[in-house]
Amino acid sequence: MSDSTRPGATRSAAALLVDCLTEQGCERIFTVPGESFLAVLDALPDAPGIEVVTCRQEGGVAFMACADGTMTGRPGIAFVTRGPGATNASIGVHVAHQDSQPMILFVGDVARPMQGREGFQEVDFPAFFGPICKWAARIDDPARIPEYIARAYATAISGRPGPVVLALPEDMLVEQVPAALAPRPAAVRPAQAVCPDAMAALFDMIGDAASPIAIIGGAGWNAKARAYFQKFAERTGLPVATAFRRQDAIAPDSPVYAGNLGYGPNPKLVERVKQADLVIAVGARLGEATTDGYEVPTLEHPGQLLVHIHPDPEELGRVYRTDLALCCSVDEFAECAALWEDEAIIPFDAGAEAHGEWLEWSTPQPSGATIDLGLCVKAMRDALPADTIICNGAGNFAGWWHRYWRYAAYPGQLAPTCGAMGYGVPAAVAAALRFKTRTVVAVAGDGDFLMNGQELATAAQYGANLIVVVIDNGAYGTIRMHQEREYPGRVSATQLANPDFALLGQAYGAWSARAETTEQFVAALDEAKGRSGIRLIHAVTDLERIAASGATISGLRARAKG
Repeated sequence: MSDSTRPGATRSAAALLVDCLTEQGCERIFTVPGESFLAVLDALPDAPGIEVVTCRQEGGVAFMACADGTMTGRPGIAFVTRGPGATNASIGVHVAHQDSQPMILFVGDVARPMQGREGFQEVDFPAFFGPICKWAARIDDPARIPEYIARAYATAISGRPGPVVLALPEDMLVEQVPAALAPRPAAVRPAQAVCPDAMAALFDMIGDAASPIAIIGGAGWNAKARAYFQKFAERTGLPVATAFRRQDAIAPDSPVYAGNLGYGPNPKLVERVKQADLVIAVGARLGEATTDGYEVPTLEHPGQLLVHIHPDPEELGRVYRTDLALCCSVDEFAECAALWEDEAIIPFDAGAEAHGEWLEWSTPQPSGATIDLGLCVKAMRDALPADTIICNGAGNFAGWWHRYWRYAAYPGQLAPTCGAMGYGVPAAVAAALRFKTRTVVAVAGDGDFLMNGQELATAAQYGANLIVVVIDNGAYGTIRMHQEREYPGRVSATQLANPDFALLGQAYGAWSARAETTEQFVAALDEAKGRSGIRLIHAVTDLERIAASGATISGLRARAKG
């Protein structure tokens, strides 16, 4: 007779929690340990299928979990302690929410008798996290752990995927429960079939259109959606733009790929969206960044028809006036569209035209800069495998990669659509642990890197292989750009005094190099690709060249002064 079937046998609630995670298919947990969930830490060695990754700051923990969920489609799992740990981790919850990515954050909480007394590090976590996640709750009854874990997984992956936060009172975790209390079966994403009548209406609209365009990528996007939507778009000649930081949603060599929307897009693509008579948005929320402040297209889009396909009914009609709304899984829609038979559709020439415009836009030309980031990206394209995963946080530096890198694989881009700094290095660590045979590159600005660069210690501890490129212009570049537009010449709070990033990399055990010219960057990259472990290139750039669009500090000042 096993211990679990012996009459009266019990085990801790923490052990039950870990068993529930195992049943849900959890393979990896990211954490900074805390005394509030010691019982879970004690139970984890009995779950050999779960790897525990100890990180150096809870922001890094949450970013890694968010990135892991992005790559797998299953919730990334994070454990942090109450108070400071949870508030540090909140940035990752916010990213997962705005990026529509599945994640579960477990927070060790004060003991139940202490609740409501402002106990040590106490926070009302359902109230704190409620506005930035899909569901936030506290498990007070250990017998309900199977219910809560199953619901957390189901909530995180259903509809518009997103984060869930569960608080775990520390006394609840050590309470004994019947050993026979079993986990619930693994949650699966509910099927969301496509309405045939809606599909027929869509193809009628495509047949009547003269200049349609699609905007894709977002909630529930996966490899299946990518393959089938690309097949559909190529069959119809439909130009396809990707939403902000969703550039791996279609293969870049697709003859209908038109480029990416967001910050610093191709002006010809922006004009194409403005002139379209039919806009088909698939998975994308049509958020502020993708639409340039809800102007491309406009909220009422006169003269345009808008079709919105999204798995969450609350997103349909929420911001934009919609002419046809389809609430369904984006991969189910893409498959249906690819296989739909409609001989009346005459392929458009616009897809090929738009792809040609993107090829011209994404081909770097010498800028005359001492270290030319466009040519540096081109060197990376030539030197690194096509399925390289590019990870970045927020900042103008990312614009060169968004414009010139070609995201050939899925997943191939880990970048926060909510514009959070400090994301790139933790995401790269998660990617290197998830895809051990693929090349992973973290691209970080100087300010961006110093927000979570400490996670290089995590990379070293777990033997992760990754390349880190630190773009150092001695400033918070994006804010400086806005500053020069609004208050030309009046520099305030945007200057940075930086360490020697190459030496800092060495302190973490990295091979590193400093590059002040394009030639030095290319040589460093050639050396780095032949090595393993952490490799860091410190690229020192000129602040004058502030953006991949060609904007300069002097030019911004001149325009602002009239």
